[in-house]
Amino acid sequence: MYPTWRIAVLGLMALLMLLPVTLPVPVLRELVAERFGVSELLTSLFMSINMVGAVLAAPLAGALADRFGRRPLLIAAALALDALCFLGLTRDVPFGLFLAVRFVEGAAHIFALSLLLGLASGARPEAQRGLVMGVTGSGLLLGVASGAPLGGRIGHPDPLVPLYVGAAVVAAAAVLALLLLRETGGRERERPGLGEIARLVRASPIVAIPLLFAFADRFTVGFFTSTFPLFLRNIHALPPARIGLLIAVFMLPFAALSFPFGILSQKTSRAFVLCGGSFAYGCLVASLGFWPTGALLGVMLATGTAAAVMFVPSMLFTADATPESVRTTSMGAFNAAGSFGFIVGPLTGGLVSQTVAASAGWPAGYAAAFAVAGGFKILLALGAFRAIRRFERKT
Repeated sequence: MYPTWRIAVLGLMALLMLLPVTLPVPVLRELVAERFGVSELLTSLFMSINMVGAVLAAPLAGALADRFGRRPLLIAAALALDALCFLGLTRDVPFGLFLAVRFVEGAAHIFALSLLLGLASGARPEAQRGLVMGVTGSGLLLGVASGAPLGGRIGHPDPLVPLYVGAAVVAAAAVLALLLLRETGGRERERPGLGEIARLVRASPIVAIPLLFAFADRFTVGFFTSTFPLFLRNIHALPPARIGLLIAVFMLPFAALSFPFGILSQKTSRAFVLCGGSFAYGCLVASLGFWPTGALLGVMLATGTAAAVMFVPSMLFTADATPESVRTTSMGAFNAAGSFGFIVGPLTGGLVSQTVAASAGWPAGYAAAFAVAGGFKILLALGAFRAIRRFERKT
């Protein structure tokens, strides 16, 4: 059993692993579009290709851990590779090779993160698992929220600096993994296969609804890591530091308020909390292309708050909708659906904005992209409400 100080190390490790994820976001245009002279769609591909690597690598991480054990050593090795990939992204290479390195970076990152979450799940007995996962989850969200403002500040003079800092951060995490992490007894599989997901949905059709919410949530977050910073740079002419601040204003309330809204959803109707929060969030996202520059700070604060309303309730609904015997599979399916959404989101944002901009200009292109993202959430909230209410009345 992990002592308290080592549980804190898990939270710190989670923060260090996720911090580099959003470091490049505020300088995405300078780092990819201007550096390689590529389109909006190919620039957005930079934020999707690493998630493709992540989806492919996650099952491999579980298989290797089950076969060989020694997860702290495997985490350190994956983080060392991740650091080398960050350094590789700074090199003057063809765009195809640049994306290939990004693909490997995503695979190395999720390999380490999957094993860290596996360690966390077995760090304490089941009755205390919520505490450990809460600490680890807070580290994850804080890392994502902190990366964007830091990246905007340090990337202003040189867009490659966030990559160098990202390499240093994950290298430090690799050293900490070797020195401070220890193997734990639990080795729960992190992701189910597609066949297991299909069987789960057939056995419990209602679980398809929270899986759709997981997909939609990460789908829209994909817009904030690709289309949104490009929109702020091209249309509002904001510097990287300001872009990072706006993304942080979105992420920080998302991180800070997820826990209390999760508690609220346990005390009231999950249908009203989940669908109401999703509806409000969808309306705000759909409106992003129409606000003046001065209003964006308040809009992003409201959007992050609405995102927090829906995040934890959708996870809890996933657990409620499935029997205990397949709950691990259902949560794995929830994460897999979210990962797929993050792959599709940046690509959709780039494709819609570029297609509409070709005939109507970039302001209309970005507005259309945000309308697609927000509209999807609105339709899902309206379409799922009655089914969730029926499920609540039966349970």
